Amino acid sequence: MRKFTNLPYFALILMAVVVFIFSCNQKENSKKKETVLKGNVTIYVDETLTPIIEAQAEVFENKYPATIKLVSKSESETLNSLFNEKSAIAILSRNLTPEEIKIFEQRKINPKITPFATDGVAFIINKNSADSLVALKDIISFVQGKNTPSIKGLVFDNLNSSTLRYVNALAGIERSSQKGIFSFKTNDEVIKYVSENDNMIGVVGVNWLYEPKPGMKKYVEKVNTLRVKGLSGDASFLPTQNDIAEKKYPLARDLYIINCQGYSGLGMGFASFIGGDIGQRIILKSGLVPVRTPGRKLLIKTKSKDDEN
Repeated sequence: MRKFTNLPYFALILMAVVVFIFSCNQKENSKKKETVLKGNVTIYVDETLTPIIEAQAEVFENKYPATIKLVSKSESETLNSLFNEKSAIAILSRNLTPEEIKIFEQRKINPKITPFATDGVAFIINKNSADSLVALKDIISFVQGKNTPSIKGLVFDNLNSSTLRYVNALAGIERSSQKGIFSFKTNDEVIKYVSENDNMIGVVGVNWLYEPKPGMKKYVEKVNTLRVKGLSGDASFLPTQNDIAEKKYPLARDLYIINCQGYSGLGMGFASFIGGDIGQRIILKSGLVPVRTPGRKLLIKTKSKDDEN
């Protein structure tokens, strides 16, 4: 009879096989329990978009037996959550590039990409400042490292944030080395800092101004949103719902849900909800621009005989 001379090594291999099979069964059971309207899912969210997604998740969870765990991170961390398979669903302020889509295709995954709204990048300043307008060309010159007397400093939420990436892209650079650029960790910290310091321009997602948390309202009230003069023409615009919808505001950006689950799960249900009538109404109410205008229900009453009398 043949005997195993290295029993501990064999036992280790056997244990690894058992763990692998158990893990696979757990994943399969998880998929079976999860549907488009029930189950548990983790979604990574670009931190600049957190308020509107929190509002969506709250309503969705109240309507369906589902639990949505939102993880707010910088844009690069949110994107990496997909590549590193920490999450199968991410919400971003930009679409995937062709190169990024190829990475998923090599893994036999076809990302489902759902545009759901348009928001704007807003420039804010302390109310003590006399400035009410900023020229986009000055912002670009500043991040390029050129002498720009009209700007003392720019404050971003994160060096890996979507707002900084967006402004850098406008300036045609990958990363700014300007000394006058500062960063924190969240949009709330940017708003708080600008409200307490003069002559600094904060750069935030506009949704943080429209729907501040209760504890942030006092800070939002101490800042003004600057009008932005575009690269052409003399007109300037605020990141209002109307100016964004009419494509007048020069710093508007589209928002996307990126679903890489690969099956009909809760991610698909949540994306359909946000893109549907209720989700689009939430976006409209928040001050952002929905991808489609929700319909209005009109109740037409006819006169009764009692009314005529």
